Amino acid sequence: MNWDWEKLQKQQQSRPGGKPPSFDDFQGQIDKFKKFNLPGWKLIIPIFIILWIASGFYIVEPDEVGVVKQFGQYNRITTAGPNYHIPYPVESVLTPKVTQIQRIEFGFRSTGNARSKTFQQGMSREVPEESLMLTGDENLISVQFIVQFMIQDAKEYLFNVYDPNSTIRHAGEASMREIIGKGKIDDALTTGKQAIQAEMRDLMQKILDSYETGINIVAVQMQNVHPPDQVVDAFKDVASAREDKSRFINEAEAYQRDILPKARGEASRIINAAEAYREAKVRKSEGDASRFLSVLTEYRKAKDITRQRLYLETIEAIFENPEIEKLIMSDEALKKSIPYLPLEKLPTAPKPAKAQ
Repeated sequence: MNWDWEKLQKQQQSRPGGKPPSFDDFQGQIDKFKKFNLPGWKLIIPIFIILWIASGFYIVEPDEVGVVKQFGQYNRITTAGPNYHIPYPVESVLTPKVTQIQRIEFGFRSTGNARSKTFQQGMSREVPEESLMLTGDENLISVQFIVQFMIQDAKEYLFNVYDPNSTIRHAGEASMREIIGKGKIDDALTTGKQAIQAEMRDLMQKILDSYETGINIVAVQMQNVHPPDQVVDAFKDVASAREDKSRFINEAEAYQRDILPKARGEASRIINAAEAYREAKVRKSEGDASRFLSVLTEYRKAKDITRQRLYLETIEAIFENPEIEKLIMSDEALKKSIPYLPLEKLPTAPKPAKAQ
């Protein structure tokens, strides 16, 4: 029943001076309300009870589990499909998705629709207080990474930790800072990323297991690792120096590969020539020795004849050699001649170098 406000307003307007309605007017309206009987109470109560009982039915999706709470405390786990619990406030149900892979971003926040896509530098906002870290060799580095996780135990996930996402964030940041703080900057910038990701996943899982969070770390992915903006130019210079170093090393190795085979070949040639020379000299010496011994044997048998034969062989060898200048003189002429030394044909000594 509604108050007859229009009638009250008309009564007010009909009064001189527009006075408000009196207490008797209000009392009359209240008496009318008391006499009004609302029909259907006997139907409304059963309908309310039926709706309250029906509110206990719920459906658990295939990627979910039902966690039933009784007066706010854990009671039981229900599986996928239709289920029933005592309606609120006796029991209530939570249905976390236990097969869905969730992710938390560290050092950056995706903007727009980038959360459902792969990491792109232009679609994110950097968070320096999370990304800046100190390496083991005392260098600052900005590390942006993603942690992917699943709910392994729904009871522990919902009841053991007040804020699971905040716990994961603190554990992930602490793990990454510890690992980066033990290594060198080159490991994080170049070839050490895979090892860092694997080590961080194990360390982070160990921390979360100690808290009994019911969370399973699926993967850790390092997205963008770079030096701080203030020292980017210096790092570029260092990178250029490393590239120059690699280039010089490659050039030196190429020269080494080119010159070493030639040097080995030349060494082999010299060794072979030396061995051949040695062999020839040894054989010649052995032949000369044998010849001398044979001549010595003949000389002992007939000294005059052997002496004459050696003289003739020597003279024959001299006459057969065109490089030797020969002058034939008789004994009388030889006695009258004056021997001289051909000084002009003697080799001259080199002049000493002037002092600098």
